[in-house]
Amino acid sequence: MGRFRSNSSSSGIPKISTASLPDIVFMLLFFFMIATTMKEVDFKVSIKAPEATELTALKKKDARFIYVGVPNSDALRAQYGSEPRIQLDDAFADVAQIENYVTSQRAAMPEEDQNKMTISLKVDKDCKMGIVTDIKQALRRAQALKINYAAMEKAK
Repeated sequence: MGRFRSNSSSSGIPKISTASLPDIVFMLLFFFMIATTMKEVDFKVSIKAPEATELTALKKKDARFIYVGVPNSDALRAQYGSEPRIQLDDAFADVAQIENYVTSQRAAMPEEDQNKMTISLKVDKDCKMGIVTDIKQALRRAQALKINYAAMEKAK
């Protein structure tokens, strides 16, 4: 009778061990959980940023944002109208609420960073300048004198 021989030596390709595969998957998962930033604000207004040629980036995360634009969904337009609105964090606000917003944001910062707070205005390019002037007056009353205007770089 013949004997069967295993041809394991003739196959040439050893099997790959998958024992460390779960470790690799969890390392990637933790990396992306740590490295990913979550969206901080749900935009309720649509903003088409104006174009500019001389731009500089904000250096620190000491900026607080005020968004101004037309409500971006039909439901919001039906409720608030089609005029430009001010958005502070995740809610619509009036010009009178800006002073309280700035005061509360400044109080939440460490004391040594409070004088470095910058207010960044993200305003739709089609908005009238009157609402921007009202916002600037409210910021002046709140002693928030560092103002940044957000813009897109102009295509060359």
